[in-house]
Amino acid sequence: MTDDVRLRRGRGALGFSFFVQGVTFALLVTRIPAIQDRYGISDGLLPVFLAAVPVLAGVASVGTEHLVKRVAPGVVLRWAQPLVLLSLLGVGAGERLWHVAVALGAFGLSVGALDASMNMLGVSLQHAYGRSIMLGFHAAYSLGGILGASAAWYGAHAHLGLFVSYLPAVAVLVPLVLLGSRYYADRTDRTERMDPQRLPEKGLGPGGFSLLLPLCLVMACAYIGDSTVANWSAKYLQDVLGSSEQTATVPYNVYMVTTLVGRAVGDLGVRRFGAVAVVRCGTLLAAAGFAVVAAAPGVWAGMLGFTLLGIGLCVIVPQTFAAAGRLFPGSSDTAVARLNIFNYVGFLIGSPLVGAVGDAWSYRGAMLVPMVLVLITLFHVRSFGPREARYGVDHERRAGDRAVDVGRGGNGV
Repeated sequence: MTDDVRLRRGRGALGFSFFVQGVTFALLVTRIPAIQDRYGISDGLLPVFLAAVPVLAGVASVGTEHLVKRVAPGVVLRWAQPLVLLSLLGVGAGERLWHVAVALGAFGLSVGALDASMNMLGVSLQHAYGRSIMLGFHAAYSLGGILGASAAWYGAHAHLGLFVSYLPAVAVLVPLVLLGSRYYADRTDRTERMDPQRLPEKGLGPGGFSLLLPLCLVMACAYIGDSTVANWSAKYLQDVLGSSEQTATVPYNVYMVTTLVGRAVGDLGVRRFGAVAVVRCGTLLAAAGFAVVAAAPGVWAGMLGFTLLGIGLCVIVPQTFAAAGRLFPGSSDTAVARLNIFNYVGFLIGSPLVGAVGDAWSYRGAMLVPMVLVLITLFHVRSFGPREARYGVDHERRAGDRAVDVGRGGNGV
């Protein structure tokens, strides 16, 4: 099999994994009220359960950093994704409170390993391709999220139990991800290349820390913005802007659709204008979206704000992972694993922060908090590469010469 064929198959298999993860996560988060009702979880206890998932995912992301020094990321992903799907089924199959606690714990641990290994493979493939493709993988995730949310809506509308709602998706997707995992494209040479800016094997040195920290901050702020939309858009439209209950569900769907569209075309923008320009524009659009939402006089203006948010925020996270891989070409797996932790940091901070500001001041004012935090990205755009650098033209053209380092997709190490 030629390298080109192996890379194409690896790209398709990884894209499918991102898609499946989007479906899985949407099936979980959109049925949280049903999960709460099934297990009798109180309003006071629910945040503890929800917070446990990203905390355990962060722990697993750290563990994955060390695990991939012994086995390839594709091997981790091959087993983590079926475990995520089976733990989702476990959430719907239990009867007692400890059942769901165990299932959500398994979900958190396996999803942390999955997120880290998926993005490790994505960064590695982008280097091998020699052009920007990371946004395409995250577009597949957004598409999966839309389909998963639609399936969850149907399950709720038809009054289906959680187990019955989850079983068809798990039964179909587990065999497909196991089949697709045969084609993951891992590097055969896992030896860390010597690079003056690489992350050291043991500990995070001062030089590496100073380079990675801005990207960690950008990642956390982006997810604070994302979690604000996920957790507060419906409440904001209904309670602040006076929409109906049905209309209040629209902004998140609009946000997901615009996220999909933005990511689907984002790689072209990176190749044409460079990552720095795309991230800068995305940041300004996201900040403008929060400003429009905060000042919106009515429902339709609020929806316009959430539309701008989707277009703006969607490019930041994929490009942050890509930038970590570019900064640390010899230690990209380590950089991605550590950066991935701040995905969960932002998720943990975002919703409680907006809620606290909203209760203490106003929810309009609360929307200005993620706006300010997202704007922090503008101070760190240099971390995404030189102003003139464009993926596929500068450093990634040279990375294309290293495509031979991407090896057996089906056999891992």
